[in-house]
Amino acid sequence: MEERGPWKTLRIEERYSTPWISVSHHDVIDPSGRQGIYGVVHFRNIAVGIIPLDEAMNTWIVGQYRYPIDRYCWEIPEGGGARETPTIESAKRELREEVGITAERWTEVLRMDLSNSASDEEAIIYVAQGLSFHQPEPDHNEELEIRKIPFAELFDMVMRGELQDSLTVAAVMKVELMRRSGTLPDQK
Repeated sequence: MEERGPWKTLRIEERYSTPWISVSHHDVIDPSGRQGIYGVVHFRNIAVGIIPLDEAMNTWIVGQYRYPIDRYCWEIPEGGGARETPTIESAKRELREEVGITAERWTEVLRMDLSNSASDEEAIIYVAQGLSFHQPEPDHNEELEIRKIPFAELFDMVMRGELQDSLTVAAVMKVELMRRSGTLPDQK
């Protein structure tokens, strides 16, 4: 038996597995002492998101169709990186692949648990500055559209509810708060 805080885990059985996730069934004793079950989705990668900012406070967003929710979405450059790889390296790779940008300066601005009631998915968000531009190199299964917009417009899009991706919404709100408080690196 394994103890996890006030929970006791009696048995764990993996029920489903792909290269990206696994789903396990847990027989547990809950904090009230009752026997029950818990399903846990394990993410093999750590999510990374990047807000690239140039000197004029422009940024880049990526549009793509998202299969699980059956709709086209605009979001910050984002993706996943292997848990054994430093997340900053995964973030650099994603920014280069998706929008063709490399950056001299990287600042971690946010860590999040994305759905901690059912999964262990975590995300780390960065601001990238001191930008250089190259040809994007998307993965074979990515059909991406790229837009350069003022960060203020991206913030307005989030406030109007036009963007719903959790990494995008949280990252934009955090960067805006940093901008307003004067704590955003290289802020003019």
